Formats: sequence, C-alpha cells, structure tokens
Amino acid sequence: MKVVLLKDIKGTGKAGQVVEVSNGYAQNYLLPNKLARIGDNSALNEAKNAQVAKDYHEEQLRLAAVDTAQKLKGYTATIAVKCGSEGRLFGAVTNAEVARAISRDMGIDIDKKKISIEQVKVLGNYTAKLKLHPTVSLNIAVRVIASN
Repeated sequence: MKVVLLKDIKGTGKAGQVVEVSNGYAQNYLLPNKLARIGDNSALNEAKNAQVAKDYHEEQLRLAAVDTAQKLKGYTATIAVKCGSEGRLFGAVTNAEVARAISRDMGIDIDKKKISIEQVKVLGNYTAKLKLHPTVSLNIAVRVIASN
C-alpha cells in the first residue's frame, strides 16, 4: 500500500516521502496514529508539489551562499585586541568576533556557528573556515593586531 508519511519514521522514511508499506502496517499503525495518509492521487500530487517547492527553496539557499562566498573571496578580517607583552592576548579571539568583523566590514551577517577558527591566543595571521551551506564553504584570512 502506498502512503505519504506525515512524520519521520525510523526505518520507513522521512516526512513528505511516498513509501510502499504492507497493508497491516499502514492500517494498524501508521493511519490510526496519524503518521501517514493513504497515497491516493491527491496525496501523491501534494507530496510531489511539496518536494518541488522544497528543492526550489534549497537551491535558492545554495545560490545565496554562493553569492556570499563570492563577496567574501579574498577578504581579510582584521581584529584589534588588547594584549600583553610578547603579543599574548588577554583571552582569545572567538568565532563571534570574526562574525562581528565580517558584519562590520562587509555588511554581511553570518551566524557565528558557521565559522570555525583555531584557538587564537597570540597576535598574527590565521585562517577561519566559513561553512555557508552544506555544499558551499570557504576560507578567509583573519589578522589579529594589537589595539592601542
């Protein structure tokens, strides 16, 4: 029996997916618990349209990430921090500070969770990795300088 899943079900499929299951499983578990609906023509058409819309939305997010990556290509984030003698920082430079520098310099808001940088405790040049989308990532240079 064909059904359209309304929720993710481990071992069966994800929400919105059309799957073939046994009649007993559908009638005794999936349908009474409102985990799926019968895969008639209207339900199959709805599922297909929802998948097309989801694919389109995902592609738009990917294109936006590619556009942002193009804008940030070659960009160097400069972060001024207080430091002691021999260039050792009071604290460390975090991914949140890199996100603020990008926002300040380029006007592009990037979630700090999408930025990964090694631990920065000394003045110098570093590389931060930005993961803008599951298929789009880039490295930017980060320059840590002493503030006066």
